[in-house]
Amino acid sequence: MTGVGRIALTLEAVAAPASTKRRRVMRGLVAVSFIATIAACSSGDDSRPTSDMSAVNDATTVAAHDRAREECLGGSVISGGPLGIATTVAPITNLVALIVGDSGVTVTGIVPEGTNSHTFEPPPSVAATLEKADVVFINGLVLEEPTKDLATANMKAGAVICELGTAILPENQYLYDFSFPEEGGKPNPHLWTNPPLAREYVTLIRDVLVTRDPENSAKYESNHDNVVAMIDSLDDAMATATASLPVDQRKLLTYHDAYAYFAKTYNWTVVGAIQPSSFEEPTPKDVAKLIEQVRSENVKAVFGSEVFPSPVLEQIGNEAGVAYIDVLRDDDLPGGPGDVEHSWAGLMRFDYVTMVEALGGDATALKEVDISVDVEDKAYYPQ
Repeated sequence: MTGVGRIALTLEAVAAPASTKRRRVMRGLVAVSFIATIAACSSGDDSRPTSDMSAVNDATTVAAHDRAREECLGGSVISGGPLGIATTVAPITNLVALIVGDSGVTVTGIVPEGTNSHTFEPPPSVAATLEKADVVFINGLVLEEPTKDLATANMKAGAVICELGTAILPENQYLYDFSFPEEGGKPNPHLWTNPPLAREYVTLIRDVLVTRDPENSAKYESNHDNVVAMIDSLDDAMATATASLPVDQRKLLTYHDAYAYFAKTYNWTVVGAIQPSSFEEPTPKDVAKLIEQVRSENVKAVFGSEVFPSPVLEQIGNEAGVAYIDVLRDDDLPGGPGDVEHSWAGLMRFDYVTMVEALGGDATALKEVDISVDVEDKAYYPQ
């Protein structure tokens, strides 16, 4: 974020164990860091910005994402049996499953819901799934390297790894921020929390399936059109809900830096993120500084996670006199497999309604979006 000053403060605390299976149990000391930006205020323009997917001038960056797309569309046509597909995080598993529909293709998720996808190490048993896959859909952008490495070592001849995020986003549009500094070499990978980019995922998924399994191309095309129409409705509703919030109230202090691309598209500001750091307890002085920072930014709510609870974040919200909302998720789908809400769209609607209402906006348009599509999700989701 050019021209934006930064303040970095580090805290740690003893984490409370989660009480439901959807919470990841965190033992011992868990460290959190708060990194806030002092961002220049917007002019108050409520106009909706568009996603900047303009042509890329730099030949190197064009080549990088073009190579990723070529890899996705490689491999031979499958005949004599259905495709085998492996996927990583649950939102991607759902998007793939919705394009697959009832074509007979098997979709198997690898990353258990409620797991930190950044640190997930696939067990040896996953190798058997990867050996059978014709296509392995991953997010890319350096999110699932252990799984990618295992897939590379075990894939059969003619199989491909499709890095969706890497294939659709040129390098000069990567976002680097609090949890993903540019010097670390890992861009923010959470493209799927931004509907216009999720739409591009869906289109690329369709193209891959049509290329590898042309006999079912009509089904893939029809399912794609249904899913895109649903994404467009959610996109429009998010724009409407955002317009109900003054620009200076669209501020996110979150447990994880998962909403950078979303914020860019809908003109929100991510002012900070809570991230694991070290194992030392915070001093009272550290906590006091954080509380003052929240007050000075006029943040209306602090957003925690159901999966990664933070007593320190809750304390900051309480002492700063702002709401503490601890239910956001970035790749853990609501409900259980088979539920309509257990979907990428269910996850996005849940998060967006939570954000908008906590900040004082009107989420009616989001609540009224029909996120169902006439396609059954038959994917396997590890829990």
